[in-house]
Amino acid sequence: MHVSSPTDPIAELYSQHNGWLNSWLRKKTGCPHNAADLAHDTFVRLIKARDKVEIEEPRAYLTTIARSLMINQFRRREIEQAWLDTLAHADEALHPSPEERVVVIETLVAIDTMLDALPAKVRRAFLLCQLEGLRHAEIAAQLNMSVSSVRKYLARAMEHCLLYKG
Repeated sequence: MHVSSPTDPIAELYSQHNGWLNSWLRKKTGCPHNAADLAHDTFVRLIKARDKVEIEEPRAYLTTIARSLMINQFRRREIEQAWLDTLAHADEALHPSPEERVVVIETLVAIDTMLDALPAKVRRAFLLCQLEGLRHAEIAAQLNMSVSSVRKYLARAMEHCLLYKG
């Protein structure tokens, strides 16, 4: 007597939808290699969340994950390009090694992700203070808010940065 083992729902989802997802991603990215990487990452994320979700609409769920991964990839590329543009203007003696570049890009992406979790006005006030060096009154004037609101926003941003577990 042969007892069949239960089918792995992720494997079944993969066999039924991977081709479609790859095709959808190729249309979105214009690159078959990038599409394949994103499809792979989509299923990896699905495997990691296996016990946390129940999938009723597989294609909608897969496109939601894939779209999020695409956005993250585009943001990462923008951050990396901005850093490389800045680096191009620096003295070549100050250029980091390839290993250090990877660490810098990963750190910048992590900072961007952390700051992206803040409400827009809180993030803007924090960046004006930290990057532009503006005083509270200058931030308040630029953002059209009170100095006490700026103080609250900056405290909220600092607390978020200190407690962020990303």
